[in-house]
Amino acid sequence: MIVGLLHRLSEKLPRVVHTISVMKKPQVVFVLGGPGAGKGTQCAKIVETYSYTHLSAGDLLREERSRKGSEFGQLIDNYIKDGKIVPVEITISLLKKAMEETMKVDENKFRFLIDGFPRNQDNLQGWNTVMDEKADVRFVLFFDCSNEVCIDRCLERGKSSGRTDDNRESLEKRIQTYLQSTRPIVELYERQGKVRTIDASRSVDKVFADVKNILDKEG
Repeated sequence: MIVGLLHRLSEKLPRVVHTISVMKKPQVVFVLGGPGAGKGTQCAKIVETYSYTHLSAGDLLREERSRKGSEFGQLIDNYIKDGKIVPVEITISLLKKAMEETMKVDENKFRFLIDGFPRNQDNLQGWNTVMDEKADVRFVLFFDCSNEVCIDRCLERGKSSGRTDDNRESLEKRIQTYLQSTRPIVELYERQGKVRTIDASRSVDKVFADVKNILDKEG
């Protein structure tokens, strides 16, 4: 009888494992900080060391803006040039698609760093509506940096980046948008005990040492 039971269990096991893998949810870390705080640089270093996939909301929007035949290209361009936040439906659609495509290629790549999102209350509400049951937000990695340092870094980056928003006029608008819209999101997650704050005004290596400590602790 026991042998028969074990045999039946062994037949079911592959189906159980398959069901678990299908149900695997993306594990998300939101990466927030002002323009020039070093989010992209630190995300690249995290990807080199840990099993995370880096998704930059800004990069996805810029790629969509330049994609031939994009129905949202001009709209995205106008928002970015004005330092405004792109409508949440577009951003979440691009993030969701990127996560799905990554996990379709390799189901074990389910850890994501989402850089530069959510940028405002509308972003957060949109995420909760569309993704609440589809992904787990583990915590927020917050790169804290003074406005002056952020602006100086972006102006330096603008000399070679080719980004249309790395100029003083756009930067001042982006800083204001960040202070008015994104900082309250960080504060909201702080009240939930989900924010891990890092002093991002220091060198890349010193900042990454703190990042490693956090990720090693969080597992």
